[in-house]
Amino acid sequence: MRFKNKTVFITGAAGGIGRQTGISFAKEGASVALSDLDLDMATRVADEINSSGGDAKAYKLDVTNQSETVKVMQDAFETFGSLDVAFCNAGIREITPAIDIAIEDWRKIIDINVTGVFITAQTFARHCVKQKKSGNIVITASTLGISAGNSRCAYTTSKHATVGMTKQLAMDLAQYDLRVNAVGPGVIRTPLTERYFQDEETSTKIKNLHAMKRWGEPSEISNAVMFLASDEASFCTGTTLIVDGGWTAGKEF
Repeated sequence: MRFKNKTVFITGAAGGIGRQTGISFAKEGASVALSDLDLDMATRVADEINSSGGDAKAYKLDVTNQSETVKVMQDAFETFGSLDVAFCNAGIREITPAIDIAIEDWRKIIDINVTGVFITAQTFARHCVKQKKSGNIVITASTLGISAGNSRCAYTTSKHATVGMTKQLAMDLAQYDLRVNAVGPGVIRTPLTERYFQDEETSTKIKNLHAMKRWGEPSEISNAVMFLASDEASFCTGTTLIVDGGWTAGKEF
């Protein structure tokens, strides 16, 4: 078990990639602190892990609230006895043409997807420095952190920012033996994207946009996250691992 006696702190843990990553880390021996705005759903994930013999606790957390993040992370440390990995996964998106998006919506997306990620990463880094121990930060970016799509200006901007943040944090935190990497999912079937798959024409189009002619599953992202957080990636920092079935490799004419 790669993460035995380690604790993983996850934001956006109530569903989709966050949920699956929590379950996957628990199967690899980790204790898991599951945080999300939706405490009921996060608690269901914790119950699922605990009923399978794992060790998990759910927390309600607004990642844009720094004092709340500090408090929740400290509770997780006191509960489990260590904090070794932070998976900064919480995020939202819009599907609105750039000319129409309300500035309030823009600010909300940037606040959660960029500032919220930074608050989580900084809080975790400060904890590790105080405890004089190494640690790993993994950030959820996106294929839209290295490319662009239709009607997602705020989301795309935020994910480009997280790719840049990953590089800068890696530079700043290496002196403390902290590695920082990001994972860039392509189209993954989760509750957030489920609407795409309810229409046969749309789902077929999604398949055909990938070199592998299929979309991804949450477990394929959790595997990448665990790799980046593990000793197997001991010489990786500041990188964004794109997991997209060939989405960004090219398109057929």
